[in-house]
Amino acid sequence: MTTEPPPVSMSALHRDCPARLLLDQIADKWTVLVICVLDEGPSRFNELRRRVDGVSQKVLTSTLRGLERNGMVERLVATSGPVAVTYRLTPLGTTLYEPMLALYGWTIRHIETVVDAQDRFDRQSENVTH
Repeated sequence: MTTEPPPVSMSALHRDCPARLLLDQIADKWTVLVICVLDEGPSRFNELRRRVDGVSQKVLTSTLRGLERNGMVERLVATSGPVAVTYRLTPLGTTLYEPMLALYGWTIRHIETVVDAQDRFDRQSENVTH
């Protein structure tokens, strides 16, 4: 007699929900920025790296691999002439652009308020520790 594992909850609030891994990737700042660049059209690795200022080669490679594994980015290798690798959004990846743009827009609209809150918090923390 074999016993089947209990069904995995499909609520991201549940620790075993596979959606948590997906949320971990799509909520990452590098993923947001890569999706925004690739929404403009296919891009080669070095172009992506130049456009996403501050991303390391290792992190960009990891981000692209994760997006490719999850079906959001397609890696295209041109075999004619010198080898050239281009990345582009898949139809699934394209559906992420609008929510990513909303998140990015929220960030830009509220950054001053957040910085003010951080300054207040830091000043209060300094008063508590002294």
